[in-house]
Amino acid sequence: MARSLKLPNASGQVEAYKLRGTTPVKPAAGVKFNRIAYSAAHVVADPLAAIDPWLQCAVDWDETIAYRQRLWSLGLGVAEAMDTAQRGMGLDWPTSLELIRRSLDAAKDVPGALVASGCGTDHLVLENVKTVDEVIQGYEEQMAAIEKLGGKLIVMASRALARVAKSPADYERVYDRILSQAKQPVVLHWLGDMFDPALKGYWGNNDPDKAMDTALAVIAAHPDKVDGIKISLLDKDKEIAMRRRLPSGVRMYTGDDFNYAELIAGDGFGQELMHGQSDALLGIFDAIAPAASAALGELAQGNVQKFHDILGPTVPLSRHIFAAPTRFYKTGVVFMAWLNGHQSHFTMVGGQQSTRSLPHFAELFRLADAANLLEQPELAVRRMNTLLTLHGVE
Repeated sequence: MARSLKLPNASGQVEAYKLRGTTPVKPAAGVKFNRIAYSAAHVVADPLAAIDPWLQCAVDWDETIAYRQRLWSLGLGVAEAMDTAQRGMGLDWPTSLELIRRSLDAAKDVPGALVASGCGTDHLVLENVKTVDEVIQGYEEQMAAIEKLGGKLIVMASRALARVAKSPADYERVYDRILSQAKQPVVLHWLGDMFDPALKGYWGNNDPDKAMDTALAVIAAHPDKVDGIKISLLDKDKEIAMRRRLPSGVRMYTGDDFNYAELIAGDGFGQELMHGQSDALLGIFDAIAPAASAALGELAQGNVQKFHDILGPTVPLSRHIFAAPTRFYKTGVVFMAWLNGHQSHFTMVGGQQSTRSLPHFAELFRLADAANLLEQPELAVRRMNTLLTLHGVE
């Protein structure tokens, strides 16, 4: 079977490449993790829908839910309708709510399945939002719809709030209102502007240390209503500093797709267990799910070196997928799902498959091979060759 192909390099030159990776690691059955681990999950577009892809959203519901069932089977939770699912980049609120409903229904058939769902303000017309009260009403509308379905909330960062807030006090007011109403503890979400430029200055300050003070004050005011906070700043030192300051019982969910291995393993600092380690809510877990599951299983059994041996090689791949412009990382996540046979096509909601170059995909292929993440190598080669042919490389 073909295990070699020709790939372009960063200079645009085509060169021979032969697969070097080994069989992907298989997670041990029945191992319970000692970290909570959510994978933000992508959606599978419907390529046969007669729509205008940039303007309308069509989802293949069967394949989308099947992918979540795969994540649950590996012991991972699903962070639903988040930015990995192209929330705000092709996935609108009505489709997001339908996705949440279907995921929650599917989870009922999987004992112990974890689902937490993104609650935001993305249904608001951004340029029409003028006041903080409108932002609160927007959050409340989505909050009520998700809680009506029995869903746990991930309170997503709001472009509308970043637009109209005048000070940290505005953020405190919004989050005080939302948290005071929550039916169960929520996960807060601090997404850096490398993921979404519209979120620059979130928490009312461009200085991340001062912004952190505001976020921590919000949590300290409602520790019983906050399960944890996911921060995606791609700065491990900022995450560790914040982790050490969280109230007792509040988790740090790493969203650092550059440094997740060492952050999950932790440093053991502090008297509080959760001050010395991070749980996970990561978009990259969608692309590396079997390795993530196997590594977490080893960590739970005290095999820290095996944890790093499995997860460490995936970090260069993740750093490539999340390279600037970071907001286009979803394309790499879906590309991995296609390479590994978890969907039959490489098309995305909003036509987002076009956001990365052929050399980017070629390097992604090499790094996936190096990380032992190509689950069906011959299929991966065939599909990579299909993409190459489409781009005129034969």
